[in-house]
Amino acid sequence: MTSDFVDVITTGLDALSPYKSDLRIETDDMSTLMVGAPGPLFDAIRDLFSAAAKRPEHVTMHVTLSRGCPGEPDDPNCRCDTLARAQDQSLAERQTLAAHAVKDAPDMGVGIDVQFSLYVMGAGGHMDEIYGCIDFLKDSGTFLRSKNFCTRLRGDAGAVFETLRQAFLRFGPAEGHVTIDLTASANSPSLG
Repeated sequence: MTSDFVDVITTGLDALSPYKSDLRIETDDMSTLMVGAPGPLFDAIRDLFSAAAKRPEHVTMHVTLSRGCPGEPDDPNCRCDTLARAQDQSLAERQTLAAHAVKDAPDMGVGIDVQFSLYVMGAGGHMDEIYGCIDFLKDSGTFLRSKNFCTRLRGDAGAVFETLRQAFLRFGPAEGHVTIDLTASANSPSLG
């Protein structure tokens, strides 16, 4: 939220350089598409937003994440071991592993807010997965509050983006369609 917005955007995009060998990154005048495995993908998103958020201006970012979309099969580079193992783990085991991952997240030195919604598509026990994720979120250390149709997180960018990664990877069937819609914000004048 500055007249120098181009520099803020390019600062964020420069943070993607270390990930160019692991991700397919396409930037145009509307957005940046990143395709790849969740490990480098979430690290890249975290680093991009952290770089922009270290500046004093209010910055926001909107992200849509998707895995297992039947209309657009995942690129082979998008596969990860966490998804494969999650299929054989109970909900309680996945919640515990997710909580440990958040505790071990790197400290990025920048506080952020995120509101997001997790969508587990399909029939069967999809609501059990969503409720299981909500229970994990409430114990994550980044949970701020529930809102209509979404959850609000707050904390260091490292812990918040790790919380999002765990929600994306550990809840919902490994071969099912799971999406996250999120908006991240830092340095908002409304908080002051």
